[in-house]
Amino acid sequence: MALDFSFLDKFQTAFALGLWMTIRITVVCVILGTALGFLTGLARTSRSRILRGVATAYVDVFRGTPVLIQLFWIFFCLPLILGTEPPNFVSACIALTLYMGAITSESFRSSLRQVGREQMDACVALGLPPRARILNVILPQAVLRAIPPLLSNAISLFKESALVSAVGVADLMFVGQNISNNTAKPVEVLTFVALVYFVIAFPLTRLVSLVERKMLRKIAA
Repeated sequence: MALDFSFLDKFQTAFALGLWMTIRITVVCVILGTALGFLTGLARTSRSRILRGVATAYVDVFRGTPVLIQLFWIFFCLPLILGTEPPNFVSACIALTLYMGAITSESFRSSLRQVGREQMDACVALGLPPRARILNVILPQAVLRAIPPLLSNAISLFKESALVSAVGVADLMFVGQNISNNTAKPVEVLTFVALVYFVIAFPLTRLVSLVERKMLRKIAA
């Protein structure tokens, strides 16, 4: 079978718009999910059994179920509960943010344990209010230690975001599927879409490895 990729030039604008949607979803969900993950990580290291229990249940549910099921539940079930139907983009962002928060909380929980209880005790001894303890002492150190896994999670989310095409969000994968159906050339179109994901994700993966090595040397020093 002879492959012809030249016809893809006609769809450059459509692919660009789809990629922009993918990037938007990824950026929004990484930012919100990281914030949620930090709060969840704090809750999982809390002395309160209630906080630990709720946070643990949330993490177990979203780490233990397929992302596609989560997307479908948010898209189809949440409107029935709320009595209103959020836009597809919002539904996709809610689902991926909750997923990102769950996987990120593990990174933060590990980094929070490395900060050490003695620093929290020192904050209490200095009379710092809880907000100052978290924002000025705990958060900077936790983020520094969690940077490599956070970057890895962000790259994973970028690739997982292709699932939002299943709920009608016009991301790169959705655009590729439509063009594939209209042109009857799935091999060329889907190969091109896969290459776009690879060209973006692979260099970032190598960058994460480099950052991780530097961070380990810095912490060890």
